[in-house]
Amino acid sequence: MRTVPGPTDRVVVVGAGLAGLATALRLRGAGREVTVVERGMHPGGRAGRIESHGYALDTGPSVFTAPEVLDDTFAAVGAKTADRLILTPLETSYRAQFADGSSLDVHAAPDAFAAEVARLCGPAEAEALRRYLADLAELYRLQLATFIDRNLDSPLDLLGPELVQLARRGGFGRLSTHVGKYFADDRLRRLFSFQALYAGVSPFRAIAAYAVIAQLDIGAGVWHPEGGIGAVPRALAAAAADAGVEFRYGASVTALPTSGRRVSGVQLADGEVLPADAVVVTSDAPWRLVPGVPAPRRPVWSPSCVALHVGVRDELPGQAHHTISFGASWQQVFDELTRDGRPMSDPSLLISMPSVTDRTLAPEGGQVVSVVAPTPNLDPRSGGNPTLDWATLGPRYREELLATLDARGWTGIADAIEVEHMDTPLTWAEQGMAAGTPFALAHTFGQTGPFRPSTLPRRGPENVVLAGSSVQPGVGVPMVLISGRLAAERITGPVAR
Repeated sequence: MRTVPGPTDRVVVVGAGLAGLATALRLRGAGREVTVVERGMHPGGRAGRIESHGYALDTGPSVFTAPEVLDDTFAAVGAKTADRLILTPLETSYRAQFADGSSLDVHAAPDAFAAEVARLCGPAEAEALRRYLADLAELYRLQLATFIDRNLDSPLDLLGPELVQLARRGGFGRLSTHVGKYFADDRLRRLFSFQALYAGVSPFRAIAAYAVIAQLDIGAGVWHPEGGIGAVPRALAAAAADAGVEFRYGASVTALPTSGRRVSGVQLADGEVLPADAVVVTSDAPWRLVPGVPAPRRPVWSPSCVALHVGVRDELPGQAHHTISFGASWQQVFDELTRDGRPMSDPSLLISMPSVTDRTLAPEGGQVVSVVAPTPNLDPRSGGNPTLDWATLGPRYREELLATLDARGWTGIADAIEVEHMDTPLTWAEQGMAAGTPFALAHTFGQTGPFRPSTLPRRGPENVVLAGSSVQPGVGVPMVLISGRLAAERITGPVAR
């Protein structure tokens, strides 16, 4: 594994999102002097938070999985998750609602989940479920150490028995075909393939290896951090500060001065230069900041989304913490998102109501609801559409979303809204996210594993390391936390898992 040459005693991390915080904790645990520079006034990055009228809205990720990755991150400085956060496992990971009016509760306990599937789809599908869950666990085992939790400098790094086993298990076929070999019921096929959108690709184009995404939430379960997902970066930042990491909030980075082949520091908007032996950059488009680091030649960006977050004065009884609401259309909507540059005509939605589990997030008699609707991004080369006028379209799309919710059983929300916030591809772009998507580079085959941008670029300054969604291993809360470990190891050298 390549590492940063020369001295690395003083490190500046640009960005206090999850990737930057994970990097800072690991570097501090390895004895480095660490300063984190963040343009916002609080830690979190995309894991944002809005508090108003007694409501606390998470404006970033809404699903939290793989708490063991968080445990490992805290442990870098001798801290424990249990001392910093209260994590509650959800008995029902998701409620799946289908266009035919049926529904299915996805339970973390396999027996309870199989009983639900037997009730809805029959005993044969329940047996298929058990086989498929075992397959997911094995796929994840094969991929974690070899493809995910590891810095990759070359495709040759993948050679080994795990690659052979993955190929034999059909890991390089199509995800939709792989899932279809197990399930006859179209509802289960959808349930176990929609996660491909988390990786930025259609399940009809994604390779079967991405089935492991379902292992993280359906196979291994979903958790809720008390105080919302925004509590996770706050806890990480507190642990880092207690360990001696310095934080500079409200400080924008304008340049990275160089001396020879190395960056000598980080220049802030007020002209101050923070000296550094190494710099970690966590932005979506690091080539905008790091001299000499090239932009991807033919990047394929993930679809974007409209995310509507509301605080409503309504108890909305009977709803689950997380609901996947499927429309009747399926392959057509993926073509609309990734090929035609059009919003979904019959949207499938992720609806989260964390105040069902955590009453600290809403006042008495109220609930917090977040709705995520995938939309095209702004890059025409990625199937997106830069001509969509989201400044005008946004308010109309909000009304359509609320009407869709009402039609699917979430009645009365529109008239009970007290607090709201909405992001569109336009607002994501204004926050500096490339192509107007919060999901970064898509996990196409050519942007996966060793083909995804490295945490240590081969071009550009030798002491600049990258972390975050757009580099290895990829998108999602567990992945960006792992990217922090991979970035830190580019400076410290490998650390035992």
